[in-house]
Amino acid sequence: MKKNVMMIVNPVSGAIDKSDFITATERFSHQENFNFVSYETSGMDDASQIRALFNRYKPERIIIAGGDGTIKLAADALENEEVIFGILSAGSANGLATDLGLPKDLEESLAIAFKNNFISIDTILINGNKSLHLSDLGLNALLIKNYEHSAVRGKLGYAMQAINTLIEDDEPFHAVITVNGEQIECDARMIVIANSQKYGTGVVINPYGLMNDGLFELIILKNLDLLVLGKIITGNMPMDTDDVLIISTDKATIETNVPVNFQIDGEYCGSEMKLDIAVSSKKIKVAIP
Repeated sequence: MKKNVMMIVNPVSGAIDKSDFITATERFSHQENFNFVSYETSGMDDASQIRALFNRYKPERIIIAGGDGTIKLAADALENEEVIFGILSAGSANGLATDLGLPKDLEESLAIAFKNNFISIDTILINGNKSLHLSDLGLNALLIKNYEHSAVRGKLGYAMQAINTLIEDDEPFHAVITVNGEQIECDARMIVIANSQKYGTGVVINPYGLMNDGLFELIILKNLDLLVLGKIITGNMPMDTDDVLIISTDKATIETNVPVNFQIDGEYCGSEMKLDIAVSSKKIKVAIP
């Protein structure tokens, strides 16, 4: 009896036509002797529909064509299932795929997605919401907010909004961070909650990050002027400076003096004044090279 593979496709992520992804995955599934089932997200009750399809077909592999948000949706929907996720980078934010060293070439990605080499990665809960990759308070979240409301997509859209965001950015916010049995007070431009190392652009924000070590890092950027920003973007994360503080932990609370823009895995989540953060006992299996 043939086994099933299920594909979850975000048709609008990354402003990319997904028809080639679906055709190639269906063809590859048949070559590997799988039955093929696909689901396109609509933004309406996706999680319950994904669960219903999973319960009907019991696939042993989930192939995801989308970005970090689509991966998170699938992980939320199927967090209690023993299944391996295969990722095809097809979103505006592909941070997790970048961090895992997954190729952009579709045929190469499919070959990896169907194999049994995988990593079990941690999930982080922030105010009860799952984060798989990188979340943050401050400047980058404001950039994502501006990008989501802009008419220009892709790398050009990000570049335009980066300039606008730097111009628009407010004064630093004050944060009280309770972590590892102590309380830290500081002014910050941005605080990153990192389960991994890189943003989707390839910029390393957390040199110490491992996705399967049961820990996350808080990266506190006290200063984010053009000099510091330039160092980060060019891969020279300023470690030996008072501008940056990195803390590894499995639990933390962040409280701010004003509402601060916040994002999870590339999706803007509004403004927050308090974040309760902890490593979850739930891990997800992702196919890797």
